[in-house]
Amino acid sequence: MTNVTDTAAPGGPSRPTGRHGRRRVAILLVAILAVIAVVLAGGALAYAKQFDGRALPGTTVLGQDVAGQTPEEIAALVAERTDGVTVTVTAGDQQLEKSLADLGVNVDASATAQAAVGRDDSFTGVLSSTWSGEYAVEPVVTVDEAAAAAFAEGLVPEDRSTPVDAAVTFDEDEQAWTTEPGRNGQGVDPEPLVAAVTENAPALEDFSVEQPIEQIAPTITTEEAEEVVGSISTLLEQPMSITGADGETHEVSAERRNSWISVVPAEDGQTLSIAVDEEAVRGWVSARAEQDSVEAEDGIEQIDEDGEVVKVVAEKQDGLKVTNTDAIAEELITALKGITPLEAAFESTKIKAEVEQVDAPKPEKDEKKKDGEKSTPPAEKPTGEKWIDVDLSNKTVTAYVGDTPVWGPRSIVDGKPGNETVTGTFEIYLRYDRQDMTNGAYYPRTIRSTT
Repeated sequence: MTNVTDTAAPGGPSRPTGRHGRRRVAILLVAILAVIAVVLAGGALAYAKQFDGRALPGTTVLGQDVAGQTPEEIAALVAERTDGVTVTVTAGDQQLEKSLADLGVNVDASATAQAAVGRDDSFTGVLSSTWSGEYAVEPVVTVDEAAAAAFAEGLVPEDRSTPVDAAVTFDEDEQAWTTEPGRNGQGVDPEPLVAAVTENAPALEDFSVEQPIEQIAPTITTEEAEEVVGSISTLLEQPMSITGADGETHEVSAERRNSWISVVPAEDGQTLSIAVDEEAVRGWVSARAEQDSVEAEDGIEQIDEDGEVVKVVAEKQDGLKVTNTDAIAEELITALKGITPLEAAFESTKIKAEVEQVDAPKPEKDEKKKDGEKSTPPAEKPTGEKWIDVDLSNKTVTAYVGDTPVWGPRSIVDGKPGNETVTGTFEIYLRYDRQDMTNGAYYPRTIRSTT
């Protein structure tokens, strides 16, 4: 066997060769890369730390780079820009310079700042924002359109007339509905100004807007008011009546309808409408129903010991009650609102009366006066007691208080044979507010009177 050994080349050191040499080179490279990674990581962490709670790289507000700024710094920037905005408003021959706030614009600087710093500020988020380019944040701006419109409407000079709506009124002297004409005026259509402010305000830069002052017609015109008067005339001409429970007719007169209606602006304020006093209508219908109703009147009969009726003191009378009052009132209200005719009728139910039977008084013959004998009050009657003396001899009746006559004597007609007037001394046993005096149980009733 022969051993061969490599010798170093003349003029230089020997170099490692083979597998062991390659390993040493790889280890050296890894070490170098590790050192570089540590250096880079430390620098990246330090870089990311400076954006903690601040705007990330690439963030802009109103075209200005705010990277690294705090929310307070960004809010101050937005507020400063807001205060510096001037809006030039031209209205007719006047030119005004106003702030955004004057036109109902609200710029929320704090909300804008929070939107600018609200991105992911983690290590990876910072690195990502660094390479992602510009991140533009729009100011948080709102426009109060009602305030902007009010500003526009306030541009009309005070010495220029405003439009006046037409109206409808009732002339008490003439008892007629009349029209008060509308009048044109000067005003503005606020929509152009509101639209211009809404479009330009978010840029927070100066801008101009033109608000024309125009000839404005009234919302409610004379023609519309005249149409309402015509509708009222039609309403008053419609036949309207209610047939009562007794067959009588209750006419709803034009004068009555006039007292129930009025003319008011509609809910939208754009037209006129006829309003009906519904409570007054219901009250009138209820009064008519009550007028048609009849209260039941119980009868009174005197009976003898055998239970036989000997006298009808008061004849019973059945009552009547209207049952559809509310429904009729609603029909009338609907007819008034709809300007339509009405032909309605009360419905009723009968209320049955009762008959009370009382014992007939017994005559006290021992106290019967002879013809020509003068009546005297019972001795036991105290002074001031009220009593009545019926003198069958003279056919008179006299009322006394104690011994003093206070009414009468007045002529009377006593009972005929078979129905003689009962004699004696009696106490009042029954009182009624009203008493049927027709003797209708025995004779045809042609005249009815009450006491």
